[in-house]
Amino acid sequence: MKAHIVYDSAFGNTKAVAEAVARALTPLRASAVSVTDFDPGSLAAEDLLVVGSPINGWRPTPKITQLLAQLGEGKLKGINAAAFDTRVRFFIHGDAAKKMTRLLKEGGANIISNPAPFYVRGSEGPLRSGELEKAASWAKTLSTALERKAPS
Repeated sequence: MKAHIVYDSAFGNTKAVAEAVARALTPLRASAVSVTDFDPGSLAAEDLLVVGSPINGWRPTPKITQLLAQLGEGKLKGINAAAFDTRVRFFIHGDAAKKMTRLLKEGGANIISNPAPFYVRGSEGPLRSGELEKAASWAKTLSTALERKAPS
């Protein structure tokens, strides 16, 4: 089993979260890779696919949306998945992670976690204090979910 953390990042905040998740998932041979460099053919049954995007016009970026559309129609069957987004803490905001989770599920993925938000200061960041630690903690919950799912 391998963990693929695929992200799109405009100002480096989503990339930083993806890298923190990958570091925390080291036992799963995890790697963080930009959506433009990701090879969907590298996914294998039981792998973990984590997708991250900044909120872009209330939704994931076009590159992430295009990848998830490409992986639709059951192409993710047997893949474990989760999604996160980076966003500004505001009383009203988009929810890219929820939309990505829905698209992953529609593609046949087994969703192992609720969507996770990570917060930036201002529209360009940097990440708020403690968000990288929160990302590492979230990654550990993904690992635990996979352990529970594994046959004994």
